[in-house]
Amino acid sequence: MLIAADKFKGSLTAVEVAERVTAGLRRVVPGLEVEALPVADGGDGTVAAAVAAGFERHERLVAGPLGQEVTAAFALRGDTAVVEMAEASGLQRLPSGVFAPLTASTYGSGELLRAALDAGARTIVFGVGGSATTDGGAGMLSALGARFLDEDGEPVPPGGGGLADLARVDLSGLDPRLSGIDLVLASDVDNPLTGPKGAPAVYGPQKGASPDDVAALDEALSHFVDVLEAETGPRAVEYAAAPGAGAAGGIGYGALLLGARFRPGIEVMLDVLGFAPALERASLVITGEGSLDEQTLHGKAPAGVAAAARAADKEVVAVCGRLALPPAALGRAGIRRAYPLTEVEPDVVKCIADAGPILERVAEQIARDFLS
Repeated sequence: MLIAADKFKGSLTAVEVAERVTAGLRRVVPGLEVEALPVADGGDGTVAAAVAAGFERHERLVAGPLGQEVTAAFALRGDTAVVEMAEASGLQRLPSGVFAPLTASTYGSGELLRAALDAGARTIVFGVGGSATTDGGAGMLSALGARFLDEDGEPVPPGGGGLADLARVDLSGLDPRLSGIDLVLASDVDNPLTGPKGAPAVYGPQKGASPDDVAALDEALSHFVDVLEAETGPRAVEYAAAPGAGAAGGIGYGALLLGARFRPGIEVMLDVLGFAPALERASLVITGEGSLDEQTLHGKAPAGVAAAARAADKEVVAVCGRLALPPAALGRAGIRRAYPLTEVEPDVVKCIADAGPILERVAEQIARDFLS
């Protein structure tokens, strides 16, 4: 039995999901052999999943999205690091109810990348998602040695809004170690940087951006690309249109400028976490996340787990808080059956508050259906 589920956002971490499912299964089948491999798709929870798989957690003081000092972590095993941009620059790093769509910066994410280099990383999996920022990765690049200057030769203000004042880019000071590593951009988002499907238009409103803010950010990021094109040539424009450039407020664009290669986040994480050998040992796979919906089918962790399991001819069921997919869609994704918490407790508020005990009851039902 293999449990490879993502977090139930706002209720349970991926590790807690695995613990609760294990407890429920063993209540029906005492002594059941269970292997837990918490997973993530590159967004928040990615470092925690890596640590659960045997990576070592390393903490550093870095700048949060508003410049405040925060304690953020990356994971390291051998010379492979997993860096999660949300640890430094995520929405959870903003004060409750506070958004800063024009001024939030990814500087702290660059500091985390530099810390991973300092720790000896030669391969860095850079998981991006859940960002509070829309700065095209300019803050991250600044922390790694780039300079973004206005007409007077002064640094532009932090955040995407400040890029409207950009007159000159100097990349000569970028950390030279970056050229000798394998940087993998791991994301479930393949949007371009700008335009109707770009970072400001699609994700800006989630970060508090008004329609005027979205327009200003899109214009500022387009200007950012133009100035970079003058400095670095046509690749700056090519990268802006590439899949993943718009990930996490455009930090994907900054990563591509550093030579990163884009891969779907769940595929990368399954490789890093050692999913294939665990799958070989499994007779049944349990995956899941808080909400199984249309988004799940587009690169989220349960879809990636189910696709890999189906390729290995392994049966998959899913647990979730809320189910918004019909059986046919689940079947096409490779999921035999889904078990939502709301099947046990119809009150959604109670499901969120008491997710752990309810999930154990759901797991008991899975054991009765598949193991008895």
